[in-house]
Amino acid sequence: MPPIPLAAGRRELPLRILMVTDAWRPQINGVVHTLERLSATLLASGVETRFLTPAGFPTLPLPTYPDIRLALTTPRHVARLIEQTAPDHIHIVTEGPLGLMARRHCLAMQRPFTTSYHTRFPEYLRARLPVPEEWTYRWLRNFHNAGQGTLVATQSLARNLTARGFKRLKPWTRGVDTGLFRPDRRRDLDFPRPIFLCVGRVAVEKNLPAFLELDLPGSKLVVGDGPELERLRAKYPQVFFLGHKPTEDLANLYASADVFVFPSRTDTFGNVIIEALASGTPVAAYPVTGPIDIIGDGKGGIVSDDLGTAALSALDISRDQALAKALRYSWDACAEMFMDAVRSALADIPRT
Repeated sequence: MPPIPLAAGRRELPLRILMVTDAWRPQINGVVHTLERLSATLLASGVETRFLTPAGFPTLPLPTYPDIRLALTTPRHVARLIEQTAPDHIHIVTEGPLGLMARRHCLAMQRPFTTSYHTRFPEYLRARLPVPEEWTYRWLRNFHNAGQGTLVATQSLARNLTARGFKRLKPWTRGVDTGLFRPDRRRDLDFPRPIFLCVGRVAVEKNLPAFLELDLPGSKLVVGDGPELERLRAKYPQVFFLGHKPTEDLANLYASADVFVFPSRTDTFGNVIIEALASGTPVAAYPVTGPIDIIGDGKGGIVSDDLGTAALSALDISRDQALAKALRYSWDACAEMFMDAVRSALADIPRT
């Protein structure tokens, strides 16, 4: 990645970017994973990232999603922390309390900033409460359109948001660690084959019953934790719920499965899809944002409105083809797309 030119009179390299995110450890999700890998990749190219997160603040659990902790603070305190960090650029990752306060500060100080759209929050909220999706999309559109660009993971998501009035959308792919997730981790598992695997948070928005109720041969495995785990474990005793797994064990399970099934209809990308592909495991999914962008061409997996048919058809997909598809996704490409958006925003800063 080439050095980033700064506007006249600004601090010399390393460029300092402040990431404001309401999603952070101890959460384990795609947003946190992406931020951590992005930060490490940017540092290797001379770009420093700082994080403003709920860590260090008193917090409250998000209703219906207690793993997400909402920071209890004030706009003045957030503004002071931002100024103490002295960033060259501010990227607002999430639309939670910290993101809202950072946005407010940026607008008040006429600071250019970028945002990213990680979660189909209107659909998540509608799955829990009778809130019309258009109300939430209207609020999100106002939030994101105030910045210099909104980073989105896929073309299908960009088309969807454009149709809803979102502006200045910029591509931002994801990467996969092919040193960790790789086909040679395949093991003989003590489950009847074929093995159909699903990995992710065990929560209502992940649409797990669509997978659990499929009439498939062999075994169905679910890896992950969440508020729905015990209820689903009791309701589907024929399914093997393995809970949370350490990273090394998870990598072995990915490679040892015959098909990875992704039943979600609301994710904006699905990092687990490319982790499975990197492990040589074909993917079955619905033709929605994320899967349709990654395997919609029928290479590496199958998308279909009939998830059972997709799962069975994926058994015939070459494992080498799945791996080849994953190799298109690198953290270097992810970092370069992110910096393209930063360069564009920095260009909007008036020169003095």
